[in-house]
Amino acid sequence: MSFGNISPGKLNHAATDLFIENLNLIGGEAMYFPKEVEIIEVGPRDGLQNEKVFVPTNMKQMLVDLLANTGVQRIETASFVHPQAVPQMADAREMSTYSNQRGIKYLALTPNSKALELAIEQKVPQIAVFVGASETFNQHNIRRSIEESLTECTQMFERAKEQGMFIRAYVSMCFSCPYEGDIPYANVERVVRHFVEYGADEISIGDTNGQAHPKIVYERFAKLKEQFSDTTFVAHFHDTNGLALANIIAALQAGVTKFDSSIAGLGGCPYSLGATGNVATEKVVELFHRMGIHTGIDEKALYRASAFTKRLLLQLQLRMR
Repeated sequence: MSFGNISPGKLNHAATDLFIENLNLIGGEAMYFPKEVEIIEVGPRDGLQNEKVFVPTNMKQMLVDLLANTGVQRIETASFVHPQAVPQMADAREMSTYSNQRGIKYLALTPNSKALELAIEQKVPQIAVFVGASETFNQHNIRRSIEESLTECTQMFERAKEQGMFIRAYVSMCFSCPYEGDIPYANVERVVRHFVEYGADEISIGDTNGQAHPKIVYERFAKLKEQFSDTTFVAHFHDTNGLALANIIAALQAGVTKFDSSIAGLGGCPYSLGATGNVATEKVVELFHRMGIHTGIDEKALYRASAFTKRLLLQLQLRMR
């Protein structure tokens, strides 16, 4: 499949319509448009973790409320990472308790066995682990080799399954890495295979530094879907080069129907210099709706959540001055 000279970048309404008009046939091939997709909102965790000024817990809870009211089915609300490593996530217990009280289906990041035990104490329904496809990135991110990380994940999966928890497994740096450059498919396949063998319920494939392009996205997801046909894959894109929406279309054509996104484009990665925010949820939802693909998300409610997030970010910036 070829994407020709189409470069949607950060689409406005007119550009979105023009882009969609050209999607029905690309390179003479009929394209795949599912009836519905799932959008997983990662803003309260993956989005906010990079903010240097601590966001008050009650403001995070207000954001989660606004997001829950949009119709989004799953929200990543917390991380049980050590507070010294990511101070922004120091209120993981409070956020989990609040999410439980609100009856929200949510995920919490558990980077190690100790974090998993904390999540179990808080009755977290869905956990997420992560391992990089880049050895250097993994060392910078969690100070362990890939092999060491996978070994601990094996133990964590067993423990989580005893508790009936849903397990998401993130694979970071699946296309390129700021330390190692282009990442071979074999690196990604190694981590994915381990996660599949030990029972991950879904695997999120991350363009962590936002350097992927539609061709490699399509080829990589198509190969993963062929090799692990019974596995649920999620696409996770950052918008560093303005290609996230184009990459979503590429992943869609490879058969992916679940996508991570972050309200107002919140995000970044503390261990990937230059990486900007995750693709904005409101832009992703708008794109799918204009293509007639159901998300279950109310766009008006979503833009209210986006406006709140932007005001919150402005307040944080003013506090830094």
